[in-house]
Amino acid sequence: MPVRRLDMSEHLPATIAVPGYTAGTWKADPVHSEIAFSVRHLMVGKARGRFTGYDVTIVTGADPLSSSVTATIDLASVDTGYGPRDRHLRSADFLEVETYPAMTYRSTGVGRAGDGWVVDGELTLHGVTRRVPLAAEVNGFGPDPFGGQRAGFSVTALINRRDFGIGTAVPMGGGEVVVGDQVSISLEIEAVLQK
Repeated sequence: MPVRRLDMSEHLPATIAVPGYTAGTWKADPVHSEIAFSVRHLMVGKARGRFTGYDVTIVTGADPLSSSVTATIDLASVDTGYGPRDRHLRSADFLEVETYPAMTYRSTGVGRAGDGWVVDGELTLHGVTRRVPLAAEVNGFGPDPFGGQRAGFSVTALINRRDFGIGTAVPMGGGEVVVGDQVSISLEIEAVLQK
């Protein structure tokens, strides 16, 4: 996805395009957020799961282009709804959580991409760090019933698990594999403004 950096003449429209935009530090509300993934299974379906343990901090700058995000995800919290599969994912065959307990993300820049945003950053997983861009949509900013402020973000990314040394290819007939290499990641983040 091409990144279109904003020039000086575009700063004001970028801010106006996000109603209620508020600069500050935000923490993901784990009750109203989700970090999920899906991967091809047997090349005909998709296996889906999520991580239930994470810490996501978003800092929205006075200029949206100066915003940043950091995230730490507890890999042992993987949940696909099927215990034996979850235990296999935690094992040395895949995530190897005893050696690599967390996955982290640190943004390095924010830019425009069409009508949305792209976050450039580095993902560290299984002892390997690679550049992974995130396609981001700002869902809005507004008050909550408790006197606080909330912001919503929808984020997607695509990674290749082999780029991070995760899992082996279990072959099937016809040259196909049991689990695909491409992993789709989606984040639905409802974040709370920190006092």
